[in-house]
Amino acid sequence: YVALFGGEGRERFAARLERGTRWERYVRARLRGAGLPEDLHYLALVESGYDPHAVSRASAVGMWQLMTETARRLGLRVDWWVDERRDPIRSTDAAVRNLRWLRREFGSMFLAAAAYNGGPGRVSRGLERLAAASDSTVGEMRFFALSAAGHLHEETRKYVPQIIAASLVASEPLRYGITVRPQPAFAYDSVRVGALVPLAAVARAADATRDAILDLNPHLVRGTTPPGEPSLVRVPVGAAAGFD
Repeated sequence: YVALFGGEGRERFAARLERGTRWERYVRARLRGAGLPEDLHYLALVESGYDPHAVSRASAVGMWQLMTETARRLGLRVDWWVDERRDPIRSTDAAVRNLRWLRREFGSMFLAAAAYNGGPGRVSRGLERLAAASDSTVGEMRFFALSAAGHLHEETRKYVPQIIAASLVASEPLRYGITVRPQPAFAYDSVRVGALVPLAAVARAADATRDAILDLNPHLVRGTTPPGEPSLVRVPVGAAAGFD
């Protein structure tokens, strides 16, 4: 994967890295605060290329590719009006909580990443089979033992090496002929908006384009605030002052 990301797939990899710079500071801060390796930032590169609108064949959604059940278990709202899996801030918080729990459960970051991709049940069953076979492998090498023994799906066997390779290439981009042009950090002001207000109206009040409001609020999937209570809606930095 190092050869792929730094060779034939260089342009695609570079585009994903550039997109990820928009959220990198926030993601790294959240990982650091949770006591997790900051290179898990690249898990989202492998999952979605840092695309908040990504949808997998299995219906996992967002930058961190969360399934509906998992997202709700982690405290995210997923319904007809709102899908916080598409929210790069809320979904990052949820993914970090999930990864922290998985590392605590398995005592290994590689196994935590494998469980994030393939499910904790499969990793647990694989470890039980290794124990039954008197395999004495410990630490991070248990992931490779599971992989070699065929206890993981092919996608998961490739998943952890991809994250490792992404970290290696991204840490020395010039070595692989990659130039990364950082994007402006994801930043916003928040305003309180009543129920069922079209985002086009929010844009007019904020003196912004509808596309700018949609970009900051990808979780508002119907182009309007949800019914019920007022909602906090993101607007461009500086736009909150004249919004009311």
